[in-house]
Amino acid sequence: MKLLRILGLIGCLLFVAGCGANTVTRGSAVNTGGGNDTGDGFTGIEDGVIDTESEFAYFSKDYFDYEIGDRVFFALNESALSNEAREILMEQSDWLQRNPDTTITIEGHADERGTREYNLALGARRSEAVRTFLLQQGIGAVRMSTVSYGKERPFAACSDETCWSKNRRVVTQIEETTGS
Repeated sequence: MKLLRILGLIGCLLFVAGCGANTVTRGSAVNTGGGNDTGDGFTGIEDGVIDTESEFAYFSKDYFDYEIGDRVFFALNESALSNEAREILMEQSDWLQRNPDTTITIEGHADERGTREYNLALGARRSEAVRTFLLQQGIGAVRMSTVSYGKERPFAACSDETCWSKNRRVVTQIEETTGS
């Protein structure tokens, strides 16, 4: 009977030890821009302990694209950043600061209205507005390039405001991650 208790205790200890096998402790918690450092459910980040599988997810392009957001939107004929766009760009900046070997291309887009030349210039102003904002947040110029597609690469194809509003955007494309 005593042997069974000892074996049970050893089994419990091994089980608990195995549960912590995929964790890494860092000097400080990573703040993902979600407000507090108590964890966000996706990254597994709590009190400086990071689940390595989730850490991989946080540092992935998919996390950047789908959890942070790879695009910001603009009003008709505007290149000024909205408050919502600034919030998304702050999160992009935080992610880019944690991924210093990552380079990006900032793609400016416009809706189908207007001439090709006008929309190329508008897309360029939009991508430059995003680039300038990221520069102000400490992202190095050498890590960023801009391009304007104007109305040539619509996200949504229809001729009404529901589509036009989706096409007035800047998309931050992750180009490469180098290093170990």
